[in-house]
Amino acid sequence: MARRKKTKKKWIAGVKTVSTYPPPGLFTKDPKTIARVLASKEVSPKGPGSGMRMLTFFINRAGKGLSVTRRRNLEIAKRLLSQRVQREKEEKTRKR
Repeated sequence: MARRKKTKKKWIAGVKTVSTYPPPGLFTKDPKTIARVLASKEVSPKGPGSGMRMLTFFINRAGKGLSVTRRRNLEIAKRLLSQRVQREKEEKTRKR
C-alpha cells in the first residue's frame, strides 16, 4: 500500500467562485464601509446574507495572517452586517 505524500496546499486556495467580487482593498477600510458595501446590490445581488458569507470566507481564508486590529475591524463589520440581515428578516415577516 503506497503512502500519500502530504501537501502543504490548503483546499481553500483552489476554490473558484462565479459570484460577484468585492472591490479591491475593501477589507482594509473601516467596519461601517465594509458592511455597507457588502450589503449593497452591486456586490451582493442576493442581499446582505451573501455579503456576510463573503466576509466570513475572507476572515477564514486570512487565518492567522490578520493583525489583531484588522481582525477586530472585520469582526465589527460582521456584527454590523449581521444586524442588517436581521433587520431585513424582520421587515419581510412584517410585510406578510
